[in-house]
Amino acid sequence: MKAITIFLTVLLSLTTTITSIAGNYRLDEAHTHLGFKIRHLGFSNVRGNFDKFKGQGEFEQKGGILSKLVVTIDAASINTNEPDRDRHLRDSDFFHVKKYPTLRFKSTKITTKNGRPWSINGELTMRGVTKKVVLKVDEWGGTMEDAWGNQRIAFSATGKIDRRKFGLTWNKGLKKVAGVTVGNEVKFELDIQAIKLD
Repeated sequence: MKAITIFLTVLLSLTTTITSIAGNYRLDEAHTHLGFKIRHLGFSNVRGNFDKFKGQGEFEQKGGILSKLVVTIDAASINTNEPDRDRHLRDSDFFHVKKYPTLRFKSTKITTKNGRPWSINGELTMRGVTKKVVLKVDEWGGTMEDAWGNQRIAFSATGKIDRRKFGLTWNKGLKKVAGVTVGNEVKFELDIQAIKLD
């Protein structure tokens, strides 16, 4: 009887420890940057970001395991710091936000290495098309408790896609040189901070 009691006490202790370590996190919109850059005229980069989004995932601190990451982005919130260009990006030549109001990323496999997330495989849905993408976690900030007692995690990640595979094919040739106005490769630059919900 004593042995059973000891076993149950240990089991309860382990369960409590695991519960306290693992948890659900949401993206902190005020401290997260979903940015991108793309070549313009073949010789410079234009940068932009999305201002409105929601995201959630699970993180287990002991093993550094991130899982079930889902992010939904308001396509109309695209911001390249140029109103006329942003209006063009919202219309049917590009994101066609009236028909496809959101972008969505859902992780399918997140690789852990050296006790932290290393790469994030997932599916990106944009303009009604879903394709596989890979994000590399370039910088792992780890965990932190803020001044109000909230548990947080932070990391930076990069990735790239060919926009044409998602139906964003608009372009305009350049007359004087062999090139185009808008590059086809889009590079992601993500700075993520998330706050624990439970």
